[in-house]
Amino acid sequence: MEKIFNQDFWTTFAKSLSEWIINELPAIVLLSVLLLISLRVGSFLVKKLKTILAKRTAHRTDEPNTEVEKRLNTLMGIVKKGVAIIIWSMFIMIFLKKINIDIAPILAGAGIIGLAVGFGAQELVRDFITGFFILLENQIRTGDVAIINGTGGLVEKIELRTITLRDLSGVVHIFQNGKINSVSNMTKDWSAMVFDIGVAYKEDLNKVMKLMKQVADGMMEDKEFKNNIIEPMEIFGLDSFGDSALVIKGRIKTKPIQQWTIGREYRKRLKEVFDEHKIEIPFPHQTIYWGEEIEPLKLTMEKAEEQVNKTK
Repeated sequence: MEKIFNQDFWTTFAKSLSEWIINELPAIVLLSVLLLISLRVGSFLVKKLKTILAKRTAHRTDEPNTEVEKRLNTLMGIVKKGVAIIIWSMFIMIFLKKINIDIAPILAGAGIIGLAVGFGAQELVRDFITGFFILLENQIRTGDVAIINGTGGLVEKIELRTITLRDLSGVVHIFQNGKINSVSNMTKDWSAMVFDIGVAYKEDLNKVMKLMKQVADGMMEDKEFKNNIIEPMEIFGLDSFGDSALVIKGRIKTKPIQQWTIGREYRKRLKEVFDEHKIEIPFPHQTIYWGEEIEPLKLTMEKAEEQVNKTK
């Protein structure tokens, strides 16, 4: 050991160390400073981008500020992590190069490992990418009522990998983002309740449609409901000839998630008005036709007398 760590060894080591400190250390210190500055600048730019997006979103939609904040926090968190990973990766590669470590084998090994992981986690990667675009495109938000792959419910949680719905019965449904084929948002920007009102064939349709409009106008004047109704009711007219009813179609636009409350109250009030004006809401029934000549179920007094005489 003494032969190895002799005076010449320490002289050579000191000389190499001094040369490395003079030639390489300033570059590494500068690189570290640039790393810190880059991380700070990246964080600042992400915050600036978040502020700009928040202002634009607020001008374009009537979406509550809390929902905008949630979505932007998720998106900007992903962007911030991505920027940090890129900066740190560049720093590590340059640092290894400065301390005379060949990074080519490391990159090759990382590429092979990444390829293996990619093949094994294709579904996971697909879920994350789909989740990112769902958030980016603002397809649905936490608190919306949506139908995903045919299942409807309240959106409780949106994550990069999954979306969680809770239906009316309280059952929780969890969907992988990569396996979502269809999304129907029932409460984005505004909602609507569509009515198919059936009345008897004998009723005056103009009168019925006028009463339907009056009931909707009355709700717009009611302080309990007027703030949740966006526009006056639209009466589209006679929509179809049913088996036992004439079907009139109408629609009321409401604020998101308020359509069911407005719809229940409207039907209740309309039933009361129909009862008041003797408007018949028919139920399915059948009419048996006997023909005009035989006059069914009608006995004249003469026929009745003949029957009595025969019995005598």
